[in-house]
Amino acid sequence: MTGAFARNINHLFAVADITVLANTLRALYSPYESYKQRYGELEHAILLTEIASLDLRGAVPRGVGAQGVELSETVRRMEESIPQVTVLLEAAIERCISFTGGSEAEALIRTLDDTMLQYLALLHETLKSLRSVCGIDHSAHSEPVGMRKEAGSDKKEGMHGGNLLDMVSDEEEWSIVQGALQLLTVADGLSSRSSVFEASLRATLARLNTTLQISSVHANVSQANASGIDVTGSEELSKAGSPRLDMAALRLTDAPEKARRLSNLLEQARDPRFHALPHTSQRVGAFSNAVNELVYEVLILKVRQRLKDVSRMAIWMSAGEDNAFSLPSFSAYPQPYVTSIGEYLLTLPQQLEPLVLDAGTTGLNTNAEANTDEAQFFATEWMFKVAEGATALYIEQLRGIQSLSDHGAQQLSADIEYLCNVLSALSMPIPPVLATFQTCLATSREQLRELVKSDAVSQLDLPTARLICKIRHVTLD
Repeated sequence: MTGAFARNINHLFAVADITVLANTLRALYSPYESYKQRYGELEHAILLTEIASLDLRGAVPRGVGAQGVELSETVRRMEESIPQVTVLLEAAIERCISFTGGSEAEALIRTLDDTMLQYLALLHETLKSLRSVCGIDHSAHSEPVGMRKEAGSDKKEGMHGGNLLDMVSDEEEWSIVQGALQLLTVADGLSSRSSVFEASLRATLARLNTTLQISSVHANVSQANASGIDVTGSEELSKAGSPRLDMAALRLTDAPEKARRLSNLLEQARDPRFHALPHTSQRVGAFSNAVNELVYEVLILKVRQRLKDVSRMAIWMSAGEDNAFSLPSFSAYPQPYVTSIGEYLLTLPQQLEPLVLDAGTTGLNTNAEANTDEAQFFATEWMFKVAEGATALYIEQLRGIQSLSDHGAQQLSADIEYLCNVLSALSMPIPPVLATFQTCLATSREQLRELVKSDAVSQLDLPTARLICKIRHVTLD
């Protein structure tokens, strides 16, 4: 029963009464009517079967040295699945128009939305499974990571992440970070593809509004019902001025309530603000947020491990070495924990560089420069997020120090000065709290009391300055 067959029937019955033609079409298509009424159910089963067949997990044995390979393979499959699912959804639209003439557009939209929700649930589960591959304990973060709210978060870090960092090589660690960063490409591709598909779906619905002429038929039916006139569907099609009798339109005139709902839907679809897949757009945003959270946790993981228990280091209470021979004292050097963090932060631009290069090579030639600029801004934004997070974690450790000797204050001052130099090299502003630590620790205990009581304290973070006085045993009374 093709469209050509229907057109031939219209041509053969061109001189016949429209009622005769309508009854003939009803008789010819009646064997298919029950299947059309179940279109949504049948389409739903087809699409869910296709979604269930997607294999997103990388087929790589678990073990030391394999995490980066497994992550890369899984991310590749996730990225490739996006156009595959888009093709499936586009095929569903074609089937709906071919089989029902668009009269089951309501069922189609519900089915597409639910299918996308199932696909997004699969992506979420895959993303969740990647936490252990990336070295992040599942129970380490029960709350979404606030990229600037790091207070106490280091205390929740599980042992799994620390063990992974100790076991894998630098090359493997680089591979894990690069794999995690590619998840950003997956999230961006999903967002753009879903937006384009939804716009295409709206355009299809708008064309159906013209093809089916539902608004005209529905208006005539409503007017006839208001007048108490019993009008047949074939008569209404004649009043609508249809040049030929369309089976989809005929089905709708036989089901006025369905025609009314479909008419309202197609009218709404003409509005550019209309969301054809309302639940999908929300869940796509949630997936992007989950990706950002995971990427951030991967990028900040090394910093968390290096800062673990810094507040309880014994050197803060040490008295320093006795100088029995009056030898000149030398400035303290930054300790390994902070130099390791600094070196990692300085490599972030290099870590993020592939994102910029991919944007320049995968974009259209006319937009390659714009894509590169946008990616450069994106990479810089991520660098700032990680640097800000590292600084917040460090400040939290500094606030946890219970007591400082003069030697400990000198050493901590050198550590903070090093990190401040790294932040400056990254064009990052020095947070007022960190600057206050630096100033107050570089000041002798005798001068610190005067500093806090002077007008110069307005340049400092006063609560932090008072805390430093407390841990350095400087009384302000």
